[in-house]
Amino acid sequence: MSASLYAADSAPHPAAEGTVDHLLQVATRLRPALRAAQAEHEALGGYSEAVHKQLLDAGFYRMLQPKRYGGLELPLEDFLRVGVEISRGDPGVGWSFVLGAGHAWHIASFWPEQAQEELFAGDLIAPGRTIPRGRAVRTTDGYRLTGTWDYCSGSMWSTHAMLVAPTFTEADVPLGLRAFVVPRCDYEILDDWGGDRVLGMRASSSNSIQVEDALVPAHLSVVYDFKDHTLGEEGTIGYRLHRNPVYLGRTISFFNCELVATQVGAAWAAFDLFDELMAGRPTSFPPFMPRTESADYHRWYGKMLGQVDAAETLLLGAMRRYTELGRRWERTRQEFTPEEDARLRGVILQGAQLANQAVDMAFSTAGSSAARLGSPMEKYYRDVAMFKTHIAAKWDVTYGSVSRHHFGQPLTF
Repeated sequence: MSASLYAADSAPHPAAEGTVDHLLQVATRLRPALRAAQAEHEALGGYSEAVHKQLLDAGFYRMLQPKRYGGLELPLEDFLRVGVEISRGDPGVGWSFVLGAGHAWHIASFWPEQAQEELFAGDLIAPGRTIPRGRAVRTTDGYRLTGTWDYCSGSMWSTHAMLVAPTFTEADVPLGLRAFVVPRCDYEILDDWGGDRVLGMRASSSNSIQVEDALVPAHLSVVYDFKDHTLGEEGTIGYRLHRNPVYLGRTISFFNCELVATQVGAAWAAFDLFDELMAGRPTSFPPFMPRTESADYHRWYGKMLGQVDAAETLLLGAMRRYTELGRRWERTRQEFTPEEDARLRGVILQGAQLANQAVDMAFSTAGSSAARLGSPMEKYYRDVAMFKTHIAAKWDVTYGSVSRHHFGQPLTF
């Protein structure tokens, strides 16, 4: 698709540039073009260079980068609102964006000042994989890293990758898990995503990343304890550098929020299509009449709208509470605990279930034409089905882990 179709009057008013309102306006203007390019992006396995350039020029990738290094340092809630809006145009593109841009927050929270100065010298797009893979060997110069990490969402336009691996001495003594930031020149993006390789989220650029004996300097690697670190009196490196509790680095709820933002966006996309069909189609069963005159369609419409509104309210409300817990620690040094973080995940996943139910209802009541291969509704249904295969969507397992936190038996994910 030509770049001109994406050139949607994105020049900001000088006073608006760098604000969430401006970014939301750009994302909203992109929505028709993202929807028109859905088939193209699914075939690509990611989103086009034209879309990438619009996001780059408008500052989308700098949302979570610290102001100290030229970033926007916006609240996490604002990042999610933008993720929902992009996902409303295409959930796969939204997934690619949030998971590519979101790891700037991890780096700002946990990596040392030398690393941040280097990594935030430009726009950072870093897919990540925290399921340990590969192997890293400590040397006098850093770590030699080798391995393959699957499902690295956001890889297409990546500048770096954030990868977790077990580490060893040269004498093969285990040293524990570390997270590494690897520049684009040191890894290969494997051609194993997009097209008909997967059921849904084909535009998420969730390719595997392969590293062959790359030397990672010591300052680009940190101990991987992101989920259960103790804040204590001083907080994280990120807090000490930036004096913003957004960088305290509690990761469980934020990660789930990133994923669920795409589901809320998918639910809005399905609702938008259902809304169009309400105005333009008759009922698909007798007595035939305009859908806007059918009591059944009104009930489905109202329930669906309530589900999507509730899902978004839970998502943003949970992140608002997350922010409050960080500010509480800043004021009082009362610990923002992993258990509190896990409890927020429970709220967020309630929102995910409501968003998924809204898409299921839209798909099952829109009519058989909506289920035809290549239709937008069929795509949203597939994208949501793909999310349901993710560990985050194993509701009983994740809810069980919240209880385990309370009883001192946390799981490792």
